[in-house]
Amino acid sequence: MKIVVLGAGVIGVTSAYYLAKTGHEVVVLDRQPDVALETSFANAGEISPGYASPWAAPGIPMKAAKWVFMKHAPLILHPLMDTATWRWMFSILMNCTASRYALNKSRMVRVAEYSRDCLIALRDELGIAYDHRTQGTLQLFRTQKQLDGTAKDIEVLREYGVAYEELDPSGCVAAEPALAHVREKFVGGLRLPHDETGDCFKFTTALRAQAEALGVTFRFGVNLRGLTQVGDRVMAVETDQGAVSGDVFVTALGSFSSAMLKPLGLNLPIYPVKGYSITVPIVDESRAPVSTIMDETYKIAITRLGDRIRVGGMAEIAGFNTDLPQSRRGTLEFSVEDLFGGAGDQSRASFWTGLRPMTPDGTPIIGATRLKNLYINSGHGTLGWTMACGSGRVLADLIGGRKPEIETADLALSRYS
Repeated sequence: MKIVVLGAGVIGVTSAYYLAKTGHEVVVLDRQPDVALETSFANAGEISPGYASPWAAPGIPMKAAKWVFMKHAPLILHPLMDTATWRWMFSILMNCTASRYALNKSRMVRVAEYSRDCLIALRDELGIAYDHRTQGTLQLFRTQKQLDGTAKDIEVLREYGVAYEELDPSGCVAAEPALAHVREKFVGGLRLPHDETGDCFKFTTALRAQAEALGVTFRFGVNLRGLTQVGDRVMAVETDQGAVSGDVFVTALGSFSSAMLKPLGLNLPIYPVKGYSITVPIVDESRAPVSTIMDETYKIAITRLGDRIRVGGMAEIAGFNTDLPQSRRGTLEFSVEDLFGGAGDQSRASFWTGLRPMTPDGTPIIGATRLKNLYINSGHGTLGWTMACGSGRVLADLIGGRKPEIETADLALSRYS
């Protein structure tokens, strides 16, 4: 079959690779001049199945109210919001119950754990290099209240057999030696030893070459205008360079997936949540992290990528705005300097923002739609890099009529109906 994949981020490229691997003719369309130049470009760099958690959680509404008054707030709300934003935020609130949090986290961990296994197999098979490390993630708690609040997360980790370590300050320093300089600033941590790190952009670029070797065609600089529907099928995607026909169509456009499918009567509850990162060159190895640290207070990930430190985080509700306010950079700089002061040269840091495609329940939308040849692989939020390989593999299995290796019925768009 000829399959047209819309979007060349990490989700679109992994989907294209697995589809081509199973013998399909694949064409990937994207408006950018190359792969992974939007949300996949400079994300936090963590591959964290065990840390896969929905933003919608019990207690979040109260925390959000407090965050409004924080100088370095993990959540930023803009006062002028449209109806779609308010509707999406209301859906978030509806998922902030204990029962929904447990259900949503279990779905996310299932996809993320499977994806990590797929990534390892892919890396071993292809020999792809992307500054990866396999030294785990350390969730760092600055207060006892944060440490005491991990019980529900640990319960899910146990249920799915995810390895974890509860650490006192000495254990945290053993995992991340540079934290010895700031031992007094935290009370403990939760370490996920099987989590990994890596540069998503480098990975996606390398996988593009592998996909092309399998016959995948990438067409860049193509502006997508809409999908042409006839009956219960999509016949073509209209672009500024003419129509592109196919047998099957895959929407992997991240935050832009909703607008693409809305004219077809498909309502995707995916909203762009703005995140930021800085990438800092290391100047003092002894003060740098060796893997990923999640600063729980500020919800910021500090990740080692080769000779660089990637610092990423925050969730800003600002629609499709991509401005780069210096105050957001200040928050990232504060977190990394507070824990790893002097490790990097902030004067040479690069500043970036991306729009994470978030669903109200945190779980991505993967699978078929009511149109017989239209599939979705989108809505991965902050975990697109973590879930990419598993999502691509699952999608290829579904399109090819094979039974996926994990449960997928509750991942499709139909779960919202």
